[in-house]
Amino acid sequence: MDKTVIPVQIRALVPTSAGCAVFIGSEEKVFVIYVDQSVGAAIGMFLSGADKERPLTHDLLAHVLAALGARVERVVINDLKSGTYFGRLILTAENELQQKKIIELDARPSDCMAMAAQQKAPIYVSRVVWEEVEDMSELLERLQEEQSPEAGDAG
Repeated sequence: MDKTVIPVQIRALVPTSAGCAVFIGSEEKVFVIYVDQSVGAAIGMFLSGADKERPLTHDLLAHVLAALGARVERVVINDLKSGTYFGRLILTAENELQQKKIIELDARPSDCMAMAAQQKAPIYVSRVVWEEVEDMSELLERLQEEQSPEAGDAG
C-alpha cells in the first residue's frame, strides 16, 4: 500500500443546506469534504481566530491533550470508501523524562481538520485518496467569484 501523502490546506468553507462544504487541497487540485454545520462552524472559528464565549468540544480535547503533554502533530485523510472519508489524528506526547511517543488515532476527517485548524497543524491526504477525488478547483473559483465584492459591481 502506498503510504505517500500530499500536503494540503483548507481552501474555503461554503455553507450548504445540510452543513458545510470544506474545500481542501493545493495549487494542483482541490476537493470537497462535506461536514456537519457545527464542525464547519468550529473550523471557521479556528481559522479566523474568532473569540468564543465558551470552549468548544475541540477546545476541550486540546486542553486534555495539553494537560497530558500531547499535541496534534499532523492529520492525514487516509482513506475513501463508498464516498466516506477516513482520517488519522497523529499526536506527539512527551513525558517528564523527555521520552517522546507518537500516537495515531482514527478520527473523522472533519474533527481532524478542526483540530488541525485549531492547533495550526499540517494536513495531509494519502496519495490513494488524492488520485481518487475529483478536482473541484473550477467550482471553488466560480463560488469565490460569485462571493467577491467586485462581482456585479458596476463601479
